[in-house]
Amino acid sequence: MFRFNKGWEVFSSWLLKEEEGMKKLKFLSIAIGFIYVWFGILKFFPSLSPAESLAANTIEFLSFGLITPNVGTIVLAVAEVLIGFGLIFTLKMSWVVRIAIAHMIFTFTPLFIFPEIAFNKAPYSFTITGQYIMKNVVIIAALVLLIPAKKKVINPI
Repeated sequence: MFRFNKGWEVFSSWLLKEEEGMKKLKFLSIAIGFIYVWFGILKFFPSLSPAESLAANTIEFLSFGLITPNVGTIVLAVAEVLIGFGLIFTLKMSWVVRIAIAHMIFTFTPLFIFPEIAFNKAPYSFTITGQYIMKNVVIIAALVLLIPAKKKVINPI
């Protein structure tokens, strides 16, 4: 227990220093990136991701059947892993964060196209699948914090 407490003290003092606020955003970016990579990797292995069938059916529905569930799942897996690595390594953050927000917005579509699997009693009593979808509100809020500020251009005149 002593080692955990000491480790937590070191970590929290590093993370919570006011003058190092960027570390908080970096930690947030890494945490969300980790989730993206983990969930994306699971989709490469059939039946490992609890969201696999939901994602596959949603992609097939939104593409009007043009994208098969297998192809849609692989494309989604690749996209999620790339978004995750972009967040972890802060690569092209302006693009990565916006793509991640768009992805998160699309995760809400099952609430409308498959309400029978998202709600016990619409619109207030969610199934576990509905709760899984709704938690993305928090991820979207966190991603908004990660949108890079626009650089000010100083007029040399």
